[in-house]
Amino acid sequence: MTIYLVQGADPVLRDREVHALVDELLAGADRSFALDDHSVASRRRASDTADEADDAGAGSEGALEQPVFAAITTALSSPPFMTACRVVVVREIGNLVADQGKWLAEWIADPLPDVRLVLVSGGGRTPAALDKAIKAHGQTTGPAAEQTADVLTRELKDAHLKLAPEAAKAVSAHLGDDAGRVPELVDLWHSTYGDDAVLDLDDIESYLGELGTAGRFDLANAVDRGDVAAALETLHRLLTATSAAQPKPLHPMQVMATLVFHYQRLVRLDAPDIVTKEHAAQALGMRSAGGARFPLEASRRLGTDGLREAMRLLAQAELDLRGASGVDERTVIDVLIARLAALSRRSGRVRA
Repeated sequence: MTIYLVQGADPVLRDREVHALVDELLAGADRSFALDDHSVASRRRASDTADEADDAGAGSEGALEQPVFAAITTALSSPPFMTACRVVVVREIGNLVADQGKWLAEWIADPLPDVRLVLVSGGGRTPAALDKAIKAHGQTTGPAAEQTADVLTRELKDAHLKLAPEAAKAVSAHLGDDAGRVPELVDLWHSTYGDDAVLDLDDIESYLGELGTAGRFDLANAVDRGDVAAALETLHRLLTATSAAQPKPLHPMQVMATLVFHYQRLVRLDAPDIVTKEHAAQALGMRSAGGARFPLEASRRLGTDGLREAMRLLAQAELDLRGASGVDERTVIDVLIARLAALSRRSGRVRA
């Protein structure tokens, strides 16, 4: 195989997969001669003067002559020097513009036999021509797991370590969605305690560091459960924690956008002709009916009156975030989350 695509939502886990694949392809060859590693910068970051057409990747004149891509084309077009093969890594392929994607697609259709191309996801959307060429001629790979609990289980097994159940649960809760921190933590525990150690919470708690990030819809799930404490904790992580996957904390207005989207979906399910999860999936445009069960249950739990009250709370909070009340943004979003979670809890009791 000559063409590889490495995918993955977590950049740390994705980069580990790239490193392992490159090592396999090099097979001990001198990296300084056999490896060309390039990252494609966003056009908007690369040049403050880039116009909108360039940023969109359509009709970008000179795209093939840009320094990074010129180096990529040279590496792919030249035979290896003093090694049996050359490995060319192209990262952030979503930042490629259309002309660059087309050039790579043509190369993939007729590659040099002694050059290996490793494409790494990231950036925006992969150019259509390149995406089609990868599907036709390439092999797609990625991390075996990206959920924190799954990555923890896998890394512990590879390191010949065991965690007590309460310790494993605490690690997953502390890291949240920041699964990329797991390998480094497990390596640290292994270097400290050695093979076949069985660790409890007291052994590993001091190594955990800062709280990890949370997913936006973890917040919606906690609110739907009526768990005020969990919802506020998740909100705190969204507004303060960062990770490789989420380099900046969310702004309260971004949290508001997530909540509005969530409750709009629940409102769409508040109809007498939507009875089953299959009906719900069709109404929400979801491919799988399994995932529609939870929003359908949340919509039914709140009922029409509860949904009306939730939308009223959201509308008032948005006005307050824009300065209507003079209350600071953090307080506004905290109060909103507490009220929405309490509303779900009260509605659940009434339904029960």
